[in-house]
Amino acid sequence: QVQLVESGGGSVQPGGSLRLSCAASGISSLFFTLRDMAWFRQSPGKQRELVAAVTSGGTKNYHDSVQGRFTVSRDNTKKEVYLQLTDLKPEDTAVYYCSTKMGRDTYTSWGQGTQVTVSS
Repeated sequence: QVQLVESGGGSVQPGGSLRLSCAASGISSLFFTLRDMAWFRQSPGKQRELVAAVTSGGTKNYHDSVQGRFTVSRDNTKKEVYLQLTDLKPEDTAVYYCSTKMGRDTYTSWGQGTQVTVSS
């Protein structure tokens, strides 16, 4: 069973930047390589939404609202996935979660989340 631990959240002013990290454990580097990884976020009163994802093959996709501002990446050797957040806006305020899946499965493995707050 894979365990995920997010870190790197914090409070920033609009226009600021943060780098989120997610470390996976409980699986080998080989199995990590085979997994799709994603970042979701959830703010109060809203449904959890997919922010960015990177597949096992390295294909990346982003929510329209973060395209050009956020960058997802992964380090298979370290079994980590990252989300670089730039030009942050107040509407980016949320708890950000890391998740993973295999192939056509749904995302069902979650970390505990890390809070990102954007406020002046």
